[in-house]
Amino acid sequence: MLSRLGELIWADWIWFPEGHGWADLKDHDGIVFPKTQDLWATIPIALCFLVIRKIFERTVATPLASLLGVSDKQRVRARPNPVLESYFCSTSKHPTQSSIESLSKQTGCSVRQVQRWFRRRRNQDRPSKLKKFQEASWRFTFYLLAFFAGLAVLIDKPWFYDMKQMWDGFPKMPLLPSQYWYYVIELGFYVSLLFSIASDVKRKDFKEQIIHHVATISLISFSWLVNYIRAGTLIMLVHDASDYLMESAKMFNYAGWRKTCNFIFTMFAAVFIVTRLVILPFWIIYTTWVYPLTLYPPFLGFYFFNGLMLVLQALHIFWAVLIVRMVIKFLPGNDIVEDERSDKEETESEDDDNGREQRGKFMNGYVQNGHSLLNNNHNKKD
Repeated sequence: MLSRLGELIWADWIWFPEGHGWADLKDHDGIVFPKTQDLWATIPIALCFLVIRKIFERTVATPLASLLGVSDKQRVRARPNPVLESYFCSTSKHPTQSSIESLSKQTGCSVRQVQRWFRRRRNQDRPSKLKKFQEASWRFTFYLLAFFAGLAVLIDKPWFYDMKQMWDGFPKMPLLPSQYWYYVIELGFYVSLLFSIASDVKRKDFKEQIIHHVATISLISFSWLVNYIRAGTLIMLVHDASDYLMESAKMFNYAGWRKTCNFIFTMFAAVFIVTRLVILPFWIIYTTWVYPLTLYPPFLGFYFFNGLMLVLQALHIFWAVLIVRMVIKFLPGNDIVEDERSDKEETESEDDDNGREQRGKFMNGYVQNGHSLLNNNHNKKD
């Protein structure tokens, strides 16, 4: 039964155009093709990345943070309170006004004291600026090295200049050693991000990040299995082209280098829009979606690959909107770019002002979804 199911899943007609199949990917006469078992190498590579990351954060990122002046404000910890802690952990981190008044009666604390407790308790769970800097510097280092490694792999390839040549001889295209290492290292890195996502800084687009990692891993793995190697290397290069700029902008943001951060972020926005919203859809996706139909009849693998590409493109549009919003915010002269995906730390005065505003709106019969309203007069940093 299982063998029959396996034969059906891996049938040639599903993954290859008519007249081609897995037999085309068998090594012969010294010519090597990608194999399914090669992907297992990404697991130990991902684990190595996790170890290297820890060493990097301690020996490189932490001293660099100190050199750039990255420092955290002293946080006031919430006093132990079993009733409030139980509500915080099991019900909500952002209690409604009616819940705050109920908790006030249960604990014998004033409404303002309950609000202050929840604010301090939320701040305790927020990652420190040093942790954010360490994470950004690690990703910056990898993306920068990966981008130049990708350029070295592709710069002398004809399909780098004429993308239609990525289908020349498909699927009987030999695997080059440089392509092998570029693939397994990139895939290993994204697998390591999936392993560490629970401990990494959580942002407002946490779910989108998971979708992105899963789609990227699926796309790289599938392109390896069916020998879409040439398309895959181009896609990875396009993604790495802007990511290191974003991570470096974050680093200078945490260091308080405002003008440098704004300048780099502007460069990032320009490169992101050109690579993700122009080159990827109108050159690469066109060459993986429209052009192959002139060579082969469509097949399920064709739809699967391009479906993943469209998922990534939808995420790029979502992030492009956030990026443009951030650029618009600082163009008139704001002090620094704020990552809209980040959860911002609340201040003492903000909490007191929010308390008065919330009580006033509660008396008028209005509460905004149970969340504290933000006082826009405060300049908060990520």
